[in-house]
Amino acid sequence: MSTPTPSPRRLGALEVAPQGLGCMGMSHGYGDSDDKQSVATIHRALDLGVTLLDTADFYGSGHNEELLGRALAAPARREQAVLATKFGFANRLGEPTLIRGDAPYVRQACEASLRRLGVDHIDLYYLHRVDRNVPVEETVGAMAELVAEGKVRHLGLSEASAATLRRAHAVHPIAALQSEWSLWTRDVEAEVLPACRELGIGVVPFSPLGRGFLTGRYTSTDNLAATDVRRSQPRFAEGNLERNLRIVERLREIAARRGVTAGQLALAWVQHQGPDVVPIPGTRRESYLVENLAAASLGLSAAELAEIDAAAPATEVAGARYDEGSMGYVGG
Repeated sequence: MSTPTPSPRRLGALEVAPQGLGCMGMSHGYGDSDDKQSVATIHRALDLGVTLLDTADFYGSGHNEELLGRALAAPARREQAVLATKFGFANRLGEPTLIRGDAPYVRQACEASLRRLGVDHIDLYYLHRVDRNVPVEETVGAMAELVAEGKVRHLGLSEASAATLRRAHAVHPIAALQSEWSLWTRDVEAEVLPACRELGIGVVPFSPLGRGFLTGRYTSTDNLAATDVRRSQPRFAEGNLERNLRIVERLREIAARRGVTAGQLALAWVQHQGPDVVPIPGTRRESYLVENLAAASLGLSAAELAEIDAAAPATEVAGARYDEGSMGYVGG
């Protein structure tokens, strides 16, 4: 029996397939990558019905946007994609963090992204992190000008607070809020998610597999590349990692009864959080892409969702999701 194709979902006024593809790891964060392999994975995603492709000017200091631009260079490929990118990190890799949301920088960043992507418009343009030194009204006002000029179609924010979302939405409709959300990162559920639903803003969870940890593939950091960011993240640190593996083991047990992987179960849990939720698991490999997409069609009953919740209580997750410095840029 064939698996039914999941229905499209809405991010504000934007319609997309129920699961997107996060492209960050193709250029940034997880060690060396292979551009040829990455382009093949992007093409396979489009062939399988994925529409939302997510990047940012910060990933690989612009390399990720250039990579995505090459992958979409054929007109038919561009027409298949809902192209999302982000701005706000004015620094590049290895430099001290600098967040900019001032109006001149908004325009400068957008023009640079359009050049790297090789397109005439961006479908969904996010503020990557809120600039605490600039009123969000100024930032979103400048982004709205880009919409009026046809350079951007829809606007989004990333890792913003509920209060900031309301202020931004009052200036121009916000289509999507991108934040980390998974079984081991539930911060958005208290205030941000209700605000999104009050305002009609879709939610795009990044790292819905806990940076790959919830797949069960990582039992230590020994096999991670020296440049892999997970080596420095608290949840992968000695002591915390062992405690967090207990959660994965409980997920494995539930997944085994359904004949799926722990990663598919964890991703399906995110998919079931509402018709306004579009997770963007990232991968460089076609095999993992196919595995992730299967989770979009995995049905879970109310009893199963409750069992999954109980297997991964937020109070048992050991370690913060970022180091102290990086956490300072979350929730602006």
